[in-house]
Amino acid sequence: MTNDNSILIEECCRHYSIETSFVRTLNDQGLIELSYINESYFIHNDQLSLLEKYMHLHYDLDINMEGIEAISHLLEKIEKLQAELRLLKG
Repeated sequence: MTNDNSILIEECCRHYSIETSFVRTLNDQGLIELSYINESYFIHNDQLSLLEKYMHLHYDLDINMEGIEAISHLLEKIEKLQAELRLLKG
């Protein structure tokens, strides 16, 4: 662990029993953000809920990376529309 509430990717993957390549692919696709410090990848604690969401989509529902990207994009649009609707109602 680092001082800024980040977890080493290998530790995180061991905890969740997932592959590090999956987490790195999520990072490469811009779905989560990893930090690269001293030749190691770290994930910040505030990214763990996103990782868990994508992990369940992939491992439990067998959704591929392209599907995860599409779902993520649609969920972001829904959240923006809901926020806009709340603003207009307010």
